[in-house]
Amino acid sequence: MIVASALGDAIQFIFEARESRAGTVEVGGLGEISHLAGNHFLVSFVAVLVAIVVAMPLSLWLGHIGKGQFLAGSVANIGRAVPSLAIIAFFVAFLGSGFTNVCFALILLAIPPILTNTYVGVRQVDRELVDAARGQGMSETQIVRRIELPLALPTIFGGIRLAAVAVLATAIIAPLAGYETLGTPIISFNVYGTAGQLGAAIVVAVLTLAADGGFAAVQRLVTPKGLKVARGGRGSSRVWPISPRRVQIP
Repeated sequence: MIVASALGDAIQFIFEARESRAGTVEVGGLGEISHLAGNHFLVSFVAVLVAIVVAMPLSLWLGHIGKGQFLAGSVANIGRAVPSLAIIAFFVAFLGSGFTNVCFALILLAIPPILTNTYVGVRQVDRELVDAARGQGMSETQIVRRIELPLALPTIFGGIRLAAVAVLATAIIAPLAGYETLGTPIISFNVYGTAGQLGAAIVVAVLTLAADGGFAAVQRLVTPKGLKVARGGRGSSRVWPISPRRVQIP
């Protein structure tokens, strides 16, 4: 009963404003939650987009030429080891507080899975297929764009999916750097109370699950039919290390 009551109070907080714990301002309600969710989504979207622009081209080319395996593995390990809060605290001195600092920290969090999965996806493409394309007179750029990229897309989207989920979940610490997100009610217990914490956590969970489901659908959509058959109908979202294997062309 206590859990059900707390959950009901949290859901009510999402839709209806109420006085803060101090009784000085109104908090909660769709207006504030929508504003915080918008900020949360914006900083996460920009971070993942910039990470894609930075990591994908580099990793595509490294995978094509067969170099950078150590880089891909090291970046993935570093990305898992370094706390995002420590990155934000470090860059406060250089970038100050606010959107830029938070976004930069989230970009660094998003790069490792995208870089690693892109590299692995390209290296999994059958080298005999690449040699055949080269023998047909295709340039290296054409091979990357027409052969390796389409076949690597399922694995690449797996990396983007991992990055998006991690960034959305981590953006709750943004208020510590002066940028309001859904983490504001979670961190500011003295203002929002238990209902605010739980309500904001519910909205973060919904956003994260929606992003994960959306990217999972796109991942299945971009998987060539031959790969679906080879993988039993599932796209790959695994990250390094993955042993190279041969793939089938539809």
